[in-house]
Amino acid sequence: MTMLNRLAMRLRADARGAVAIQFALLVIPIGFLTFSLLDIGWVSVQKRQMQDALDAATLMAARSTATTSAAVDLIGDAAFATEMDGLGVPLTAASSTFSISGNTITGAVSVDLKPIVTTLWTNKDSKVTVHTEVVRASQNLEVALVLDTTGSMSGSRITDLKTGAADLVDLVVRDIQAPYYSKVALVPYSAGVLVDTYADAARGPVRAAAISGAAWQQQAPVNISAITKANLAVFTTSAAHGLPVGATVYIKGVVGMTQVNNKIFTVAAVPSTTSFKLTGVNSTNYTKYTSGGTVTRCRTTTCSVVVTTSTANGFITGDLIEIANMKGMTELNGKKLTISKVDATSFDTGQVGPTYGTYTSDGTATCDTSTTPGCRNFTFTNASGGTQTWALNTCATERTGTEAYTDAAPSTSYVGRNYWDSSSSSNNTCPKVKISPLSSDKVTLKAEIAKLAAAGSTAGQVGLAWGWYMVSPNFNELWSQTSQKPAPYGTKELMKVVILMTDGAFNTNYCNGVIAKDAGSGSGSSSQHINCNATNGDAFAQANTLCENIKAKGIILYTVGFDVGDDAAATSMLTTCATDKDHAFFPATGADLKTAFRAIGQEISSLRIAK
Repeated sequence: MTMLNRLAMRLRADARGAVAIQFALLVIPIGFLTFSLLDIGWVSVQKRQMQDALDAATLMAARSTATTSAAVDLIGDAAFATEMDGLGVPLTAASSTFSISGNTITGAVSVDLKPIVTTLWTNKDSKVTVHTEVVRASQNLEVALVLDTTGSMSGSRITDLKTGAADLVDLVVRDIQAPYYSKVALVPYSAGVLVDTYADAARGPVRAAAISGAAWQQQAPVNISAITKANLAVFTTSAAHGLPVGATVYIKGVVGMTQVNNKIFTVAAVPSTTSFKLTGVNSTNYTKYTSGGTVTRCRTTTCSVVVTTSTANGFITGDLIEIANMKGMTELNGKKLTISKVDATSFDTGQVGPTYGTYTSDGTATCDTSTTPGCRNFTFTNASGGTQTWALNTCATERTGTEAYTDAAPSTSYVGRNYWDSSSSSNNTCPKVKISPLSSDKVTLKAEIAKLAAAGSTAGQVGLAWGWYMVSPNFNELWSQTSQKPAPYGTKELMKVVILMTDGAFNTNYCNGVIAKDAGSGSGSSSQHINCNATNGDAFAQANTLCENIKAKGIILYTVGFDVGDDAAATSMLTTCATDKDHAFFPATGADLKTAFRAIGQEISSLRIAK
């Protein structure tokens, strides 16, 4: 090895030593940087966890009933501590504050975090501050909850429905109703909707009319002055009698020839203006006339009482009519009479009236039973060909006519009536729980929900229509309390919502207030159907039209199809009906149903986080 080679080797050895020295000098700052980055990452994770916890705590404070900063702070502090518990954040100093200003809840937390590594060479903590704001819902809410209480909802299904509906009420109805209110209306439905005390105003009262007159006489009595003994006897009057041939008359009060008293006769001949003869009156063997007596022309061939009403009454021949509260001719009060129509404002009672008193004033004529809808009882031919007479109840069914699919006021167009055989063993009836108009009384609303029972077939289109009516200002005439009346469409800071829940096919539609001949399976036997097809046609088609018109009013529409499975028709209708596909829910189980209601309630009453 030459001297030159040895020199080179020494130089290389010296270079390695220099590098080692340089590396040793760099280890300290590199390590410091690495450990600092670890601490920064750890602090960042803790900050994110704190932000999440603060968001949750502020939301909880916002959902509370607290209206002062002190009350909000108390709730927020406790919620934040609960959220942070178990996260392992080593809080050496923490301060959470919560306050309220208007509808905004503000939460802030300042925390000193002790670094894991850098604390070895520094005593400084890392101060972390997080902040969030939650805006309480800043609009009024009017929500109609339409609930399927049909027979297929029996057992645990109705229990789950009641739980889910009650949860939704708790979520939507706030304890504090100022400055914004939140109200819920309930519409339980099955074969119809029980409107109860609202029935007369909603589907119209039983057909009736005020009585303005009642009489059996067509003209005032005329005094008799003589009666001959002959075949036919000649009756003479003290004044012109005005009787035509063929007129029916009633004789009374004759002294002597009493055989003609209290009888109905027909005028056979009119020899003069003051004399007449009566068919069949052979007085040859009668007692001699002495004095007195009157002749009165009758309004009918039987001298029966004809009642006149102040307006057109709608009665037809054969109707059973009840008379009440008449003054004067009181003998008719309380009687149910099979009548004959005379004209639009009068009818023949069939009651011979000469022995009755004289009508003076007042009275009502009410239709008890008829072959046309609108009376207390409806006689019809069923789909089996038999004759039924069913009573009117306080349920409502489909509205027909030009306003069938609108929310026109009931005074403009009544909704449909419902007739059912109350003595039938079938339970295909309307719900037992009546509708509840808009209310912010959670206790009462949940008490009504708790009463729900499963029975009857499914007229979902009727329930849907009433969901609309409950939030429609056009139906305000039904509600007695101002708080129950929906606000006008287009009111600022107002959201109207209808939630339709069903567990399947709509199988019940109507003709003349009775389940139609072409109603679907599960709506009762043919003997329980009227012998005519549904006036409005298919129930799903009705629902689709209603949905479009509801949404056109700016109402948000949710649908909940509970366990509809592979029912394509129901799935399609509910999907189309909803505001959009995100507003259609299809829970398969009772637990899913409760979850769906909870999700809808949370969405409706959602609180917005604004950071």
